Amino acid sequence: MDYDVIVVGAGPAGSMAAKYAALNGAKTLLLEEHGQVGSPVACTGLISRNALDECELGEGSFINKRIRGAFVHSPNNHNILLDGKRTMAYVVERKIMDREMARRAVNAGAEILISTKAEGITPVPGGISVKVTGPDGTEDITASVVIGADGVKSKVARAAGLGNLPHVCSAIQVEATYEPRNPDFVEMFSGSRYAPKHFAWAVPTSGDCCRVGLISDEHAHEYLQRLLTEHEIVSKKARSAVDLIMGGVPVGTLKRTVTDNIMIVGDAAGQVKPISYGGIYTGARCARIAGEVAAKAALAGDASSARLMEYERRWRADIGRELMMMMRFRQMYGRMTDQDLDEALALLDDPEISEVMTKYGDIDRPSKLAFELLKLSKNRGMWRLMGLLVKLLF
Repeated sequence: MDYDVIVVGAGPAGSMAAKYAALNGAKTLLLEEHGQVGSPVACTGLISRNALDECELGEGSFINKRIRGAFVHSPNNHNILLDGKRTMAYVVERKIMDREMARRAVNAGAEILISTKAEGITPVPGGISVKVTGPDGTEDITASVVIGADGVKSKVARAAGLGNLPHVCSAIQVEATYEPRNPDFVEMFSGSRYAPKHFAWAVPTSGDCCRVGLISDEHAHEYLQRLLTEHEIVSKKARSAVDLIMGGVPVGTLKRTVTDNIMIVGDAAGQVKPISYGGIYTGARCARIAGEVAAKAALAGDASSARLMEYERRWRADIGRELMMMMRFRQMYGRMTDQDLDEALALLDDPEISEVMTKYGDIDRPSKLAFELLKLSKNRGMWRLMGLLVKLLF
């Protein structure tokens, strides 16, 4: 074998997987099809404190801004303030961040090839052959384990017979001159006219610039244009929109993320939070496990699906329950009418509820907040909100 482990895709999940494969003694190769790691960008650039910790980066030059909360707007433009009263998230430059993660994978011992595309994978005795095309032409490289971290259209997952993701949404945004209500807070907008079943956002970056965008199942460009030109708040603020970015966001995980000699991680596996659609925290956690399991399996000479299932068991035990809970909430949210959303936001605009949300709010692990909110048994607004949600379950 040329390598013990080959990782396809040098995004955060791929770089983390390569780093941990190398740290666990595996001869590791990281492949990136684009000419630069981190390009093109297809991300809002808003990541949680936990995500930064999971990426093992610390605060660096890639951080544009610290965010402490959000103004959440209902369809009728009633808004509530969710104030964490401390740094809850960071706005980052993904190009710089991704390159730093790839650099750390190399420092850990991994090799990297850029402008090198994985064209196909073929089983060979004891491993996998990856056909790659790069600046010097096409060649076959072999490894005991291949980790697919190649995004929502993962060629590795399809070639391995692991199928497609259940659903992929479109995320679209522009950089615009936009005076935020408060530069320490993001703004979130709901409603069927601009982001049906999902939400739109304005995320401060630097100066008087914001990233304005939305998630949509279809017609994303049309909804974004409507948001920028018609929304009562956004249309008055957004000017000089430039730098259109669009990408796919998975909703739901693959039924299985391993087979003989192959593992799938990150967006390619659907390891993305179905509420916020962020995947860096979850992807990094899963990638660390993937790199470790892949290295140990390769060095033991057993990369069978039975051996690699350790990865599947561990990542599902770690975040699977949270992802299922978030998916259930997303399904309920998707059934809400504009009237339901107006009512829900009004009910959440309650000092007692706000205090609990400030103390226990965690976008990466929302089950703790849900449990604490359920303890507000004497809060009439909370019980009315629970009644609304129960109605949407059926």
